Amino acid sequence: MQIDLGHLPRLGDLNRLGGPADAESEASRQATVESLEATQRPRRTPPTAFAGRAGYRDDFLGFTVPLPTPLGALKQSVVPVAGSEDGRLDYEHFSVVMHAQRRLAMFVAVNIDGAATVDVPRERDRWSLDGRIPDAVQIGEDLYVDNILDRGHLVRRQDPVWGTTAARANDDTFHFTNCSPQAANFNQKTWLSLEDYVLGNARIQNARVTVFTGPVFRGSDRTYRGVQIPTAYWKVLSFVSDAGRPSSTAYIVDQTVELRELEATFGRFKTYQRSVVSIENLTGLSFNGLDRFDGFSNEEAATRTSIVAELHSPADIRV
Repeated sequence: MQIDLGHLPRLGDLNRLGGPADAESEASRQATVESLEATQRPRRTPPTAFAGRAGYRDDFLGFTVPLPTPLGALKQSVVPVAGSEDGRLDYEHFSVVMHAQRRLAMFVAVNIDGAATVDVPRERDRWSLDGRIPDAVQIGEDLYVDNILDRGHLVRRQDPVWGTTAARANDDTFHFTNCSPQAANFNQKTWLSLEDYVLGNARIQNARVTVFTGPVFRGSDRTYRGVQIPTAYWKVLSFVSDAGRPSSTAYIVDQTVELRELEATFGRFKTYQRSVVSIENLTGLSFNGLDRFDGFSNEEAATRTSIVAELHSPADIRV
């Protein structure tokens, strides 16, 4: 993909900026230099570097939680991966399945062990392409240069960072396969607190949770630099309740105002608790029976009505 860097300062000009800058200016200068360098020399992790990665475990909770299954035409969009029948790219404690046409993750799946979390400091972000699949089916650094788009983790950086391999898991999250474009002012306060709330809830046994996350792909999504930018994301969490029963719950975040110009301010995002069945209908994925453990799905089946609950804070979550 060709991008226009003519309006940006050249690397040489940046290095010749006069006088010692303050810390904020120097950090900004360094970030710009690194972004420009990344577009010119993309980082790529070789396939051999992923040796030994088991990825997402479907038996992590003590009951089977399979990966979502793409249905119909969606199945044909899965990027094939050597040695994998279902297109999964395995990382430390999480896995990713890519969408070929959208060049983003169709979904990600992560095992979280809250009792074994390790504090790994976040240093400078160094995002890389995954050498196990072609560059042509991944969106790299060129999308994010000189605009309001952030490189948004789909598997949160902290989620797989547990156990003796926490540092490896931390590094694995910085692959563009785990990245989705989000506005810099994306309102993530409630969205990012969902897993924290569930993990800290007294009804969760052993502080273990599995999480599926992905974009909602719509044909009407705005195209920017050759990429259709998702405006909504979904999340499905599964865990074992304090009573020892399997439980699942689902959420979606969407914005109330459609994008007009990418350079303009994004509309305010709202977060909703939804049923697992509604996420299946929206995405074309099957969650292989998780709706049985979801109160919203059961209530919808009993009442034959769609249930949508807007979340203003974690206290509004029903698990």
